[in-house]
Amino acid sequence: MPVRRSLSFPKSRRLTRASEFERVRREGRAHHGGLLILGVLAAEEFHGFRAGFVTGRRLGSAVVRNRVRRRLREIVRDHQQEIVDAKWIVTIARANAAHASYRQLEDEWLRLAKRAFILAS
Repeated sequence: MPVRRSLSFPKSRRLTRASEFERVRREGRAHHGGLLILGVLAAEEFHGFRAGFVTGRRLGSAVVRNRVRRRLREIVRDHQQEIVDAKWIVTIARANAAHASYRQLEDEWLRLAKRAFILAS
């Protein structure tokens, strides 16, 4: 029987404090795309990775912002087995992300993640 890996994405794996987002912005590297901006910081003191998501008001209403945030969280959850350890990742949705499909967001996130060298495979 194959070994089943956990596909959950617990809150302990998320960046939640403003100071954590600020640290990634200040000390990390940003990779820009048409729909997303991916900020990455090497955080040696933490085993595994942590991810945060930013959906600003220019995206639209709260319904639209929450939909985009849920899609981004699902993309990271789906690919969490491929993400290298000791990284803090902040995904910022740009205004065009509100009109993008899940597949477009996923393709853009994967392209930026490969450019940022955060995927193991």
